[in-house]
Amino acid sequence: MNIEIERKFLVVGDAWKKQGTPILIRQGYLSSHPDRVVRVRVEGETGTLTIKGRVEGISRGEWEYVIPLEEANALLSGLCERPLIEKTRTRIVHAGLTWEVDAFLGDNAGLVVAEIELQSETQAFERPQWVGQEVSDDARYFNASLLRHPYKDWQQAR
Repeated sequence: MNIEIERKFLVVGDAWKKQGTPILIRQGYLSSHPDRVVRVRVEGETGTLTIKGRVEGISRGEWEYVIPLEEANALLSGLCERPLIEKTRTRIVHAGLTWEVDAFLGDNAGLVVAEIELQSETQAFERPQWVGQEVSDDARYFNASLLRHPYKDWQQAR
């Protein structure tokens, strides 16, 4: 089994925008249940199918497979839950690790988060200056949660 160990943070300011090239991501969910998430994603010209298990701390099982782009688009168009999640992703290398900064679009516009994948839950890392509050334990920030409770509807976030 593959294990994903990921920490998620809010992004402050826009200094990160000068450090990479954003790429559009469209993703949808065949299942967005907390015990199992099945996601279809188109990132650039690549389609993927990803299966994730329940989050335990900042870890969870993850299996990801490249699928034909045409099939990914067909799944997004016909089978995935609505609405789709759309965002731009900018990958930024800082202190030897890759950060993924996601700027959400549509009903989640205004939300910008940075994620870092680690080798262990205790791995040390250096935060870039544009990384703010950690939200790894807040399920509202999970992409699958943004389907049902988009950022535009959050009262306290404004």
